[in-house]
Amino acid sequence: MMGENFGVGFYPHIGIHVISGLLFGPYGAIGSVLGNTLCDLIRGYNLGITVTSEIISLGISLLAYKLWYEPIKTRPLINKPQLNNTSNILLFFGIVIVCSLLFALINKKLVYLTYPETIPINIQIGIRYFVNIFNSGFIFGIIGIWISKRIDFVHVPGKPKRKLNKKLYWGIGIALAISTLTILITDYYFDISETIMTIEAILLTSLIFLYITKPITVNISEITFNSIPEKIMNIFLLATFLIVILGIIISLDPIFIKAVDESLPIDFYEVKLSIMIFIDILLIIFFIPSIAVLKYVEHEVIYPITSFSKIEKFVKKGDKIESEGLIDIYSNYLNKEDEIGMLARSYTDLINYTNEYIENIHEIESEKERIKAELDIAEKIQRSNLPNHSIENEDYTVYGFSKPAKEVGGDFYDHYPIDEDNVAIIIGDASGKGVPAALLSTITQTIIRQLLRSETDPSKVLYMLNNQLCENNTEYMFVTLWLGIYNNKTKNITFSNAGHNSPLVMENGQFRTLKVNKGIVLGIMNDYEFITEKINISKGIIVYTDGITDAKNSNNEFYGENRVIKFLNNHTFENKVITNLLRDIDKFTGTEEQFDDMTLVLLDRHK
Repeated sequence: MMGENFGVGFYPHIGIHVISGLLFGPYGAIGSVLGNTLCDLIRGYNLGITVTSEIISLGISLLAYKLWYEPIKTRPLINKPQLNNTSNILLFFGIVIVCSLLFALINKKLVYLTYPETIPINIQIGIRYFVNIFNSGFIFGIIGIWISKRIDFVHVPGKPKRKLNKKLYWGIGIALAISTLTILITDYYFDISETIMTIEAILLTSLIFLYITKPITVNISEITFNSIPEKIMNIFLLATFLIVILGIIISLDPIFIKAVDESLPIDFYEVKLSIMIFIDILLIIFFIPSIAVLKYVEHEVIYPITSFSKIEKFVKKGDKIESEGLIDIYSNYLNKEDEIGMLARSYTDLINYTNEYIENIHEIESEKERIKAELDIAEKIQRSNLPNHSIENEDYTVYGFSKPAKEVGGDFYDHYPIDEDNVAIIIGDASGKGVPAALLSTITQTIIRQLLRSETDPSKVLYMLNNQLCENNTEYMFVTLWLGIYNNKTKNITFSNAGHNSPLVMENGQFRTLKVNKGIVLGIMNDYEFITEKINISKGIIVYTDGITDAKNSNNEFYGENRVIKFLNNHTFENKVITNLLRDIDKFTGTEEQFDDMTLVLLDRHK
């Protein structure tokens, strides 16, 4: 109705391809192709060029859809088509330009191949197509996006079943961009044969269809409020929209066209095209500085306000500031449905919570400081009860390490010479964690030291220790403990166990779990008879607490005794093996918090 064939005049229907794909996805692409097919057949194009052109149109329409949901670093959020910030506006313009360029470039080649009589004006035909699809696509795009803000009819892509091969589609995109630029240059500067024209058209079409197979994997955000940036962008877009509409109205005025044709050396059929190109140039002159100004305002004003508005989600009872009079100020803006309203509600909530928080803040802070100071002292006391150095001589080495889960813990170890030939090795684990467990472990250490001065039989020491811990044990706390006496002459360890983990011994270069009598934990049952056992140490022995084997990772898997044995068998047995084992446990648990105290003691016999 509005123009002749080959892009002469105003061709609004071809601009529908871009916006139908953008808003309606695959359904819009198919719909616009069917409509355009009807238009082309009515205009008298032959069936071959009509079908080929609609295949290209389908690819262009889907390309607009895919490009909108392309993840770009400069976009703060990826959402449905909305012109609510400069990034989305630039993307919208970019999509219209890219789709217009590809549509014009491929279709002018089809016209060249199908209608030889148009060869002399083939470049003009390409320009006509580009200008028409750009202007009509821009107009319909703005109108469609504005309407979709009121009536939600936009097709949102679902989660894809295929995985995205980023390198593949990045390569296809680069190939499409390079091919397009190369073909543009060669078309302008060289005479191209029909064969090359055909190859170029097939190449561009193939690259487009390859690219639109790209799965959309981004998370699409939903913006449910009218943002300040969007209000500012709407003013800018309205001005831009009016410029384009003015250009189209002028280009359709027959009196003005006739006057231009008579006064300027321009072909009558190209007057409308020239007017639209002139308006587009004015649009670019207006658009570039306007976007620059909007980008500056967005960066310097809008982004800070948007950041402040997010505080509404994070204000919790007990947060910090309190300022009299602010509630009255912000109450004027509580009913606004924009960022200022969010900010006002956030600060109002913040002030209300702070008033309650201030009433007990000083008491809470002073109590926290007191507890912290006491824990620091308790940690130093407990640390001072542990050996401050290892036992090292030409015959053997005894080395231990303890890492509490909190400031203080229930694990402890000890090693010291009893006489010239014997050395005591002790490791224990008090029930619970924190201060109660630390207090029980300290008491246990102190009693053992006293008992070993007069008695060196491990089972008798545990018997007496157990009876003392059972006295007045109203909280039913207990201790697991392993006590060994190593004789340097005989190379034997005489030991007794009170419900503790079995030691690991090295024999023939390999560690294994030592089978021992478990006994019972200390502090629960009076007059329990513990058993003394003996083993000859050929190389070494390691005793540890359950915090080593019970360390868990994010998959709720335990480190376990088997991993401990495997690690020890794959590493040289020396003091550093404990440090390396703890590093391996840290690597295994990853970001998981340490749940239990970890303690190890090793005896390494040198000869």
